[in-house]
Amino acid sequence: MERIQEKVLGLNKIIGLSPSIKALRELIKLLGPSDSTVLIVGESGTGKELVANALHECSERASGPFVPVNCGAIPKDLLESELFGHKRGSFTGAISDRKGRFQLADKGTLFLDEIGDMSMDLQVKLLRVLQERTVDPVGSIGSIPIDVRVVAATHQNIEALIDEGRFRKDLYYRLNIMPIEVGPLAERAEDIPLLIEYFSRQQAKVLQAPISISPESMRLLLAYDWPGNVRELSNLVDRYTALYAQQEVDLHKVPASMVPSGLRKLMEGQESQNRTLGEDEFSRRVARKLDHVVTHLVGTPARNGEGIDIPSRDSAIDEIQRVINLAQGGPDFPDEGVELKQHLLEIEQRLIKEALSKAQGNVSKTARLLSLRRTTLIEKINKYGMQ
Repeated sequence: MERIQEKVLGLNKIIGLSPSIKALRELIKLLGPSDSTVLIVGESGTGKELVANALHECSERASGPFVPVNCGAIPKDLLESELFGHKRGSFTGAISDRKGRFQLADKGTLFLDEIGDMSMDLQVKLLRVLQERTVDPVGSIGSIPIDVRVVAATHQNIEALIDEGRFRKDLYYRLNIMPIEVGPLAERAEDIPLLIEYFSRQQAKVLQAPISISPESMRLLLAYDWPGNVRELSNLVDRYTALYAQQEVDLHKVPASMVPSGLRKLMEGQESQNRTLGEDEFSRRVARKLDHVVTHLVGTPARNGEGIDIPSRDSAIDEIQRVINLAQGGPDFPDEGVELKQHLLEIEQRLIKEALSKAQGNVSKTARLLSLRRTTLIEKINKYGMQ
């Protein structure tokens, strides 16, 4: 029973109900019992260490230690000793024998965060450790066997580092036996309310002061890009819990210095939009109609929930004419007809280009302008060669 509770505890720290988070939890349950090396990839602040910890708690090594080490935070000259240990007198300041992180993680899991920052010469030594399952402390003349599972993580594109000659291909293959990708918070905005509730309750345990978010402020938080991902959201909740204990937070009443700059710009844009119906809203409305009509014409059922019914092909064609007129500003349908699908594709391309321009190339903002998922927009950008 205790073992099951450990597994549940680890997985419960992965907060969210979005499809991507559900899939991530299932993958952790699948890979946890394995002893294979795992490489976790994701932007900074997405929770890669939480994933590593959950893997550990879902493994047979859960009763052993979980030892994290940030390869980017330790100076190059000290990292070898930190990982592999050293013998007394092996260098200036080595006044006694010291075990490295590999030995400290014996019978458990070693988490190597920011592995992409590791120097090339140390990568060679790490590769040997992974192959031989032994470590050679600095200044030692013998090897020490280890029993450790290694989980590594990075926010960098390792394959690009390999092309640049900054990361060993053989080490990459050794680490990437079981890959896990953790997506950015902007791609799972539906999890933001749950995360806010989770973090505010955590803070309430300390300050006895849970906060709530006003509906309008929540809409802003859902629309924000979150460049710092879950870490940024957690820090923001901590800040507002300290400032507005047991209160409802209204972002419009929060001092500007206490609001992230990107969120302030979003608020300013919304205020401007509230005064008049701008091009952004126009583009979104047209894009939503186009999406439904194109979907209908290619034979896939239209999505529900947008307030647009397309019950038949004839009514779809009528809708097409209205959409084309709306998008192009022309009242008349050509007597000779049009190549409907091609026409719609051209309209779609034009709207995407305009939205990209308005968002200054920011894909997440462009996706919101067009009411598309970020991944769907990226597929369309690649399809139309708009990189």
